[in-house]
Amino acid sequence: MKHLLTYTVIFLLFASCISKKDDRQAIARVYNSYLYQDDLKELLPTNFSKADSMLLVSNYINSWAKEQLLLQKAEINLSKDQESIENLVKQYRQDVLINKYKEAVIEQYLDTVVTSEDLVKFYDENKEIFRLNEELVKFKYIHFGNDLLNPKEFIALFKSEKKEDIDSLRAREMQLKSFNLNDSIWIRLEDVLLKIPLLDENDKDQILKKSKFLQKEDSLGVYLVAVKDALKKNQTAPMSYSIPTIKQMILHRRKLDLYKKIGETLVEDAINNKEFEIYEMP
Repeated sequence: MKHLLTYTVIFLLFASCISKKDDRQAIARVYNSYLYQDDLKELLPTNFSKADSMLLVSNYINSWAKEQLLLQKAEINLSKDQESIENLVKQYRQDVLINKYKEAVIEQYLDTVVTSEDLVKFYDENKEIFRLNEELVKFKYIHFGNDLLNPKEFIALFKSEKKEDIDSLRAREMQLKSFNLNDSIWIRLEDVLLKIPLLDENDKDQILKKSKFLQKEDSLGVYLVAVKDALKKNQTAPMSYSIPTIKQMILHRRKLDLYKKIGETLVEDAINNKEFEIYEMP
């Protein structure tokens, strides 16, 4: 039966189309529902062969026919639930229209500029909600191979807190396998453990104690790690680390305020224009 429908469809498409009441040419019918040639205009890519186009059209019409048949059966067998279904459809349509309108208003009127003052104010007023669910560290590290000619000099420069010594290390970065010398940024401890394979769970306690210096070695080279600061779970998250979340929360709050204002303004205007009235209850 499936093959019969397919061949019939192809014949209808490429031979003669079904005549219908209007000027459009129908290519398939299920009860009183018709599928027209115009409905397929956007379906066929220009680079498809005739065989591929026929297959695509055939599959599309078969899917359309199944959908129409299911709809027909549903209307017959669910007639008792028709009122409930219509109410659901009506409510869904209303929700879609309202949401689309809100989105359009938000796009036009929402202030998306978040200043540094906005960030500081929101963070200071809501510190209690910014709790860490992961450990954070500020750290620096270098990794050099066993073939480095002057490892003691590199270790001394790394341990130093002088800016000129750190600059000297940066100037020799080509001799390092990898490094991070910016210890002013908060990083997840889990990412540190991934970045430095020689560190494991047993090193976490030492790192969280803000260890000034850790040295790890294997057959390939040496890792030097210094932890400037550390934060544990449930401590207050630093503002610099929370900025993306703060921005998102500020914009979300602005959206809610704008939604509320839209509703209030519409009601006020409708009352003033006598388009909305509340009658006394009998």
